[in-house]
Amino acid sequence: MRVLIADDQRSVGTSLADLVRCCNHEIAGVVGSGVEAIQAYTNLHPDVVLMDYWMPKLNGATACRNIVAKDPTARVILVSGWSPSNGIVGDSGALTLLAKPVDLNQLSAALDDAAQDLPRPTSA
Repeated sequence: MRVLIADDQRSVGTSLADLVRCCNHEIAGVVGSGVEAIQAYTNLHPDVVLMDYWMPKLNGATACRNIVAKDPTARVILVSGWSPSNGIVGDSGALTLLAKPVDLNQLSAALDDAAQDLPRPTSA
C-alpha cells in the first residue's frame, strides 16, 4: 500500500515512515500539517493516511473529515500522544487511533485492517 504521513514534527514523520517501511508498505509522502495532508491526498491518492491528531491550525480529525467528505472511501489512521475522546475520533471518519509512540505491531495490524478495504486488482 501507499501511505501518506502527516505530522507537524518532522522527526516523528520520519520515524513513522521508517515504521511503515518495516511493515512492507510504500511511502507516498510525508507532510507537516492538516492542510498539506488534504492537498497531498488530492494530488497523490494514497491508499492510507497516517495522520497526527494534534497539529496546529488544522488538527488531524478536521483534516480527516475534509478528506473523507471528498472521498468517502479514504482510509485514515490517526495517531496521538494525547488521548482525544473516542467520540471525536469516530466523528472524524478515521478507522482507528494509535497512541504515540506508535508500536510496530499495532501499526502493522492497523495497516493490515486498512488493506482489507482496498479494491483488489483484477487479473487479465
